[in-house]
Amino acid sequence: MPEVHQLIPGPITCHCWNGDRSRFAISPNNTEVHIYTKKGSKWEVQHVLSEHGQKVTGMDWAPKSDRLVTCGALVDKCMYLQDRNAYVWTFAGEEWKPSLVILRINRAATTVRWSPLGYCKWVSKHIKKPLRSTVLGIDWHPNNYLLAAAAVTSRPGSTPLNHRVFSGYVKEIEEKPEATCWGKKMTFGACMAEFSNGGGGWVHSVSFSPSGNKLAWVGHDSSVSVANQAADGQVSTVMHSYLPYLSCLFLTENSLVAAGYDCCPVLWMHDDAGSLTYINKLDTAEKKTKGVCEACSSSITLFPFHPPFFFSAMDKFKGLDNRANAGGRDVELDSTHQNAISEILLHTGSRENVSKFATVGVDGQLVIWDCKSLESSIAGLRFK
Repeated sequence: MPEVHQLIPGPITCHCWNGDRSRFAISPNNTEVHIYTKKGSKWEVQHVLSEHGQKVTGMDWAPKSDRLVTCGALVDKCMYLQDRNAYVWTFAGEEWKPSLVILRINRAATTVRWSPLGYCKWVSKHIKKPLRSTVLGIDWHPNNYLLAAAAVTSRPGSTPLNHRVFSGYVKEIEEKPEATCWGKKMTFGACMAEFSNGGGGWVHSVSFSPSGNKLAWVGHDSSVSVANQAADGQVSTVMHSYLPYLSCLFLTENSLVAAGYDCCPVLWMHDDAGSLTYINKLDTAEKKTKGVCEACSSSITLFPFHPPFFFSAMDKFKGLDNRANAGGRDVELDSTHQNAISEILLHTGSRENVSKFATVGVDGQLVIWDCKSLESSIAGLRFK
C-alpha cells in the first residue's frame, strides 16, 4: 500500500524534497510556499513563505546546497499578471531568507529546476531561439550541461517541434564537457536536437533517462513519447486511450512512470529495439462509497458489496459542493488520488535506481509509492 498524506483540502500545484527527505515544500495553488517537517507519523507545516505576489508555479530544492528556488505567475480575471522573477531561499537560524533573482523576462516564469550540481552562484542567461511559445517542463541531463525543454507549440504553419534539447554549458564557470550522443560542440544555447510526437499536442512534462541517452515526454493529445539519441534519435510515440498525462519520470533506463488526469500512475516500458509498451496501472486501491449504514445509521466507508444504505442530507450537499454531483451518492474513485496528479518526483534511491517516487495532486494529497511493494502487490510487475 502506498503512503498517503492528506495535506490540504485544495489543489497542490507543485512540490519538492530536500536532500535527506526530512522536509518537503508544496504550493497550495496560491502565492504561498508551505514547508513541512515530519513529527511522528505525520507531516506538519513548519514554515510558510509568502514573498511571492502571484501564484507559485514551480519550485526545486538543491540537495547539496539545501537552497530552495521558487517562481510564479497568476491568471487574473481580465489579464495575465506575471511574477517575472524567482526567489532563492536559504535557511538561516530559524527562518528562511529570500534572495531575489532578476530573470530579465517579460512574461511569467512557469517552471524551475536546479542543475544536478546545484551551483551556489547564479546569473540570468537566456536561451531564446528557436522557442516561440510557453515552456511547461524542463529537465537536466545527468552530465549537468544539457537541458531539455517542453514547449506548448511551435509557430503556426510549421512542423510541431515542441520538444528540444539545448546546451546549458557556461564556459566561464564550467569545465569543457565531454562529447555525448547528443553532440560534441556544446556552445551555450545551441539546439542539440528537436523532436515532435507528430500529433501537435503541447508537452506537459519531460524526463531524461539515468544514462541521459533517452528522453521521454507526455503530451496533451494523450501521447507518450521516448527518443533514443543513442539509436540516431529514434522516436517511439504511442497515442493511448487514457486521459492526458501531466508528469513523467524514468525509474530505470527502460521503465517510465507517467500520471495525470486519470488520477493513477501508469508504468510504460521502452526497450533498446525502440518498442514503447504499456505495462500496467500502479494503483490497486478499491472503489469505495461514503454513506450512512441502514442498520446502525452510522457514517461509514462502504464498498459496492455492502448492504443497502441511505445517504444523509449532509452527504448530498458535500457531493454538490466538492464534485458537482447532484445525486445522493458520493462515490469515490477506484484510485488513491481522487483527482488529477499534477507532479511526479523521485523520493528515495538514485537516478539510476529509483526505489520510491512521490506524487501530488489536485485532491491535496501527497502519496509515496514504494517500487518493491508495487512489484509484490501487482502480479508480473517488474521495474527493469
